Amino acid sequence: MRYALITGASRGLGRALAMALAERGWGLWLTARNAEDLARVRDELRETTWVEAIAGDVSDPGHRARLAGAVAEVGELDALVNNAAILGASPRPLLLDHPLDDLVRIMQINALAPLALVQALRDALPAGACILNVSSDAAVDCYPEWGGYGASKAMLDHLTGTLALENPQWRVYWVDPGEMRTQLYQESRPGENLDYLYPPEISLPVFLDLLHGDQPSGRYFAQDSAVLYPAF
Repeated sequence: MRYALITGASRGLGRALAMALAERGWGLWLTARNAEDLARVRDELRETTWVEAIAGDVSDPGHRARLAGAVAEVGELDALVNNAAILGASPRPLLLDHPLDDLVRIMQINALAPLALVQALRDALPAGACILNVSSDAAVDCYPEWGGYGASKAMLDHLTGTLALENPQWRVYWVDPGEMRTQLYQESRPGENLDYLYPPEISLPVFLDLLHGDQPSGRYFAQDSAVLYPAF
């Protein structure tokens, strides 16, 4: 059995990916901040595969230590999917009005926590293991009112690319999933009907190909599988 740890697994893309990997026989550690929603996903999956849910905030060192301890009890980790993210203040403020403490919080969860999790789990990640960080088009293009979130994803991209160069023993990917109908995107557009967008499942094929395949480390776009930047 292969094992993956997925953050932000209680809803949206994280939940969809957990469902898809469970169907393919992966054992799963799942984490998210909302314990009730996370337990619901865990209970859905228990008849399909081995799954452990540990609720908490990935920016909390104590929570990361609990995740690393749980993984160590089982053994090696084949994949780490850093999907947890926050939008920050909503409605989205202009940068001139963006509270700095909110910007710090966005950076902590969206950019620094994924790196911190890799640091905490390094001994459980064997050669060939996959580290997959969920990026965004806002990491490479600038949009009004998306400065905080976009800057956090740009930081994540840079950290992930450097991690890939420094650790060729792993397969390291940063993936733009494209626009999807998720709660986070709904938070960015309060009250707007997002039925015109596809659900997160639209982006799963490329994520699954990366997790199961041997593609080189690099940045990928999930909705058409095109490499946005040259792989290493």
